[in-house]
Amino acid sequence: VQLQASGGGLVQSGGSLRLSCVASGFSLDEYCIAWARQAPGKEREMVSAIRRNNRTTYYLDSVKGRFTISRDNAKNTMYLQMNSLKAEDTAVYYCNADISYSSILNETYWGQGTQVTVSS
Repeated sequence: VQLQASGGGLVQSGGSLRLSCVASGFSLDEYCIAWARQAPGKEREMVSAIRRNNRTTYYLDSVKGRFTISRDNAKNTMYLQMNSLKAEDTAVYYCNADISYSSILNETYWGQGTQVTVSS
C-alpha cells in the first residue's frame, strides 16, 4: 500500500507544473485526497483537499485560483495542477489519502514528497 508522487521540478515564476500521485494497494476513489507542502524551516500546511464526492473542495487562500486538485479513478491517480507559480510556492509537496471509519478510527497514507522549486 503506497502513494507515489511525481511531477515536481524547477520552474520559473509564472510557470506551471502538474503533480501526480499514483495509489497502489487500495482504491483512491474511496478516500478523501489532499496535497500538503512543507517549505524549509516551516511546518507542513494543507494546500488543497477534496472529499470522496468530488464536490467539496478546500484550497489554501494563497493558492486559490491558481491550483486545482483532481483525481482519475480509472488510473487510481490524483493530481495537483499548479499555475502562475510564485517563489513562495517552493516546497516539498506531499500527497495524502484519508478515510474515516468512525470518529476515532481512520486510515491515512502519505506519499514520499516531490520537490517544487520556483525561481523568481
